[in-house]
Amino acid sequence: MTHAQAIVFDAPQTLSVQTLEVKAFEAQDIEVAVTFSGISTGTERLLWDGSMPPFPGLGYPLVPGYETVGEVVKVQEGSSVQVGDHVFVPGSYTFQGVRNIFGGAGSRMIVPHERVVKVHPDLGPQAVLLALAATCYHTIALGGARAKPVFPDLIVGHGVMGRLLARICLAMGQAAPTVWETQALRQSGATGYPVVHPSDDDRKDYHAIYDVSGDASILNSLIMRLAPGGEVVLAGFYKQDIGFAFAPAFMREAQIRVAAQWKKHDLQAVTALVERGALSLDGLITHTYPLGQAHEAYKVAFGEPQCLKMMINWQT
Repeated sequence: MTHAQAIVFDAPQTLSVQTLEVKAFEAQDIEVAVTFSGISTGTERLLWDGSMPPFPGLGYPLVPGYETVGEVVKVQEGSSVQVGDHVFVPGSYTFQGVRNIFGGAGSRMIVPHERVVKVHPDLGPQAVLLALAATCYHTIALGGARAKPVFPDLIVGHGVMGRLLARICLAMGQAAPTVWETQALRQSGATGYPVVHPSDDDRKDYHAIYDVSGDASILNSLIMRLAPGGEVVLAGFYKQDIGFAFAPAFMREAQIRVAAQWKKHDLQAVTALVERGALSLDGLITHTYPLGQAHEAYKVAFGEPQCLKMMINWQT
């Protein structure tokens, strides 16, 4: 393989499907034929509309995506996976002549074998959700440098991440958190936990509030809902600077934590939860479009509240 198809953001809000040259096959590499990739409504939205805060390597044209699943079609001796295995690929540096940020929206991937995680074939396109599940698990289980998990008793936002956070709490044997959601279309679909509008909740003693709304203006209102010594975890991705009023935070001795990117052991942990039946990924993929409708897929993913997770089908 010397070329493969990929979705390219040529500039903000300008998309094309191109045939691109791929990197040379090196020692430790495997080749993956992609079946499905997901569209992230967090970081990928910011790349799409041009509002991503500056970071090293950012630029256009770029191949987006870090939620990819496919079948291994080529390996070398010593590989941790075999031809025919189904794997999750968290992005790649496959494509030449473009930025790979994060390089997962392509028909074929060439990646080091240690970068992928083997998944059960029966998961099908649901395996794409493992990246978001790993993000949620990392946010809960590590708690920064802490030795034990910090579980939310309030989650702000009932999109895919909010639902996965709540499901992971239940899968790990914790009490059901409350979830806030302002959009009526997204208030349904909960299993085992309550979803309410913030105005219908007068509680002000939450110990751990996890915000996955991406709303940079929300922090002051969340601090007002904390118990003394409580914590707000910023688990979304924010394009604006975040500030807060000092006095209310001071009165509560509030803690504010930013959740970092998941690590491979987080991905392995949530994969194990899914494969033993403790964590369900059902009902989270709401839309699937073929590659030929990629532009429409991005419009729907970023513009329709009823779209929880958009999938690109690379097999059609």
